[in-house]
Amino acid sequence: MQILGIDTSGKNASVAVWNDGNLRAQYYVQTRMTHSQVILPLCQKMMEDLGITVKDIDRFAVAAGPGSYTGLRIGISAVKALSFGLGKMCNGVSTLEAIAYNFAGAADCYVCAMMKARLDIVYCAVFRVNGSSVSYCMNDCMMTTAEAAEELKKYDGRIIIAGDAAEDFVSAFGNDRTVTAPAHLRGQLAAGICMCAAEKDGQNPEDIDALYMQITKAEKDLLQKN
Repeated sequence: MQILGIDTSGKNASVAVWNDGNLRAQYYVQTRMTHSQVILPLCQKMMEDLGITVKDIDRFAVAAGPGSYTGLRIGISAVKALSFGLGKMCNGVSTLEAIAYNFAGAADCYVCAMMKARLDIVYCAVFRVNGSSVSYCMNDCMMTTAEAAEELKKYDGRIIIAGDAAEDFVSAFGNDRTVTAPAHLRGQLAAGICMCAAEKDGQNPEDIDALYMQITKAEKDLLQKN
């Protein structure tokens, strides 16, 4: 099964094609342009380089959150449009779970995926990685970095801290059991989106929603107004 994965959950854009356990391509770019300007041309260039077309893709996958409100909407809208247009199944996957899949194939360890939310609040989840198996130990949630440090005391063994909050967290709370993920595996990557989706049943595009985990700016403004 050939999966095209898209991640627009953060500042960087990433797309990948995964086929039956093999990463065929992954493009990752830091850009000042918006994801809406970048993501579909990036997919097109990748498929041209692979010698395939969008019709050769069996399933589409996207980071559904947590992450940037605008970024998530752009990625989800693109995947829904492709799935509807081609009559293909798709997957919306947790951004945190996809980060953990960056380490699939690693020796037995824990992965704490941690993304910046606001101030000292992070999106956080903990996973056990053992070979190709990636399983939740703590579900996606929001907490302070201090609360996350307390949570991680529950786990014995090595803990890889990944995500865009990893460096700051390890600098403030790191110990001899925590290690910052290497730069090339630390962030949100479309390959992780594909690997995560490959382990799940396909979804209909209308069933995918953004997992914001906190209210949007429009909702905050409305609450303040009321």
